[in-house]
Amino acid sequence: MFLLAAVIVGLFAGLLRAAVLRRTIQPFDVRLTWLVFVAFLPQLVAFVLPTKANFPDVLAPAALIISQAGLLVFAAVNFNKPGFWLLSLGLACNLLVIVLNGGLMPISPATIQGIFPNAPADAFVIGERLGTGKDILLTVEQTRLVFLSDRFLIPYGPGYAVAFSFGDALVAVGIILALWSISVPARSATQA
Repeated sequence: MFLLAAVIVGLFAGLLRAAVLRRTIQPFDVRLTWLVFVAFLPQLVAFVLPTKANFPDVLAPAALIISQAGLLVFAAVNFNKPGFWLLSLGLACNLLVIVLNGGLMPISPATIQGIFPNAPADAFVIGERLGTGKDILLTVEQTRLVFLSDRFLIPYGPGYAVAFSFGDALVAVGIILALWSISVPARSATQA
């Protein structure tokens, strides 16, 4: 949801910029766009679609790592495009903390308490994957590169919150900058 919001904000900002400044919308040439869909497929099957209920826990880390690595390759190939250097850095941060913590994104008990304030203290087990998601519950002491884990909260409706990482924030800003840049000055009549 966090990254979907970034896409919506970026598109809205780019379109608004074009309308207000009388600019044209011109998407830049992005290479290997097919890789985004292929790379997201393992996450889709393992963490989003109803197939997640039957997806083996033992394969979840591989699905997340493969997916993140593919997305990083896509961003790196397009590094010189607007916003893609931030996108690359954010994906690299996420991939690094995921790999160093066994293939899932670490999240602390304190962050879980912020997401589920009414959950009983024993509802989640340290060292276990959270349900069918991409997170693993680890204490701060157990987490390698804790500052890159899912540790920030953003409200998501009354009484709910969503956790995100520093890498997610960089990815979101990169997406917004990339979509902001699709608004380019209109060509003058003499240039046509």
